Amino acid sequence: MARRVFYSFHYKADNWRASKIRNIGAIEGNKPATDNDWETVTGRGDAAIEKWIKDQMDGRSCAVVLIGQNTAGRKWIDYEIVESWKKGMGLFGIHIHNITNSSGEQSSKGANPFASFNIDGTSLSSIVKTYDPPFTTSSYVYNHIADNIADWIDAAIEIRKKY
Repeated sequence: MARRVFYSFHYKADNWRASKIRNIGAIEGNKPATDNDWETVTGRGDAAIEKWIKDQMDGRSCAVVLIGQNTAGRKWIDYEIVESWKKGMGLFGIHIHNITNSSGEQSSKGANPFASFNIDGTSLSSIVKTYDPPFTTSSYVYNHIADNIADWIDAAIEIRKKY
């Protein structure tokens, strides 16, 4: 079954890591934005960014937050979390700090970006799952994500149906 996914991630810090994850064949994600696309959109102000995000989410069944070192609390990540929940999309996070960037570097584990949201008095972090692959070698982390992401997407969609 094709899975249509929206990816949320800190663009400048994690676009290389995110690109690796987005290229996993078990899913259909949104077309990666190039540096020029993103700079053009961000240069047009908040309303243009909000419209672009909503357009990117259109037709998606699940949002995957790729959690890097500084993902939690970022304005547009938070907006994407809220919008995906409002649209009834499945939602979950994957810690990507052990995936290497373009320089072959890993980063520190980031905080849970769902912890600052509440649904009817319940922390979103107790509803939405996050996955932290149990490896430190980038290729092992990638393989773990590739082996499990389809199931994680399906689980997130099922969880969202309950709320």
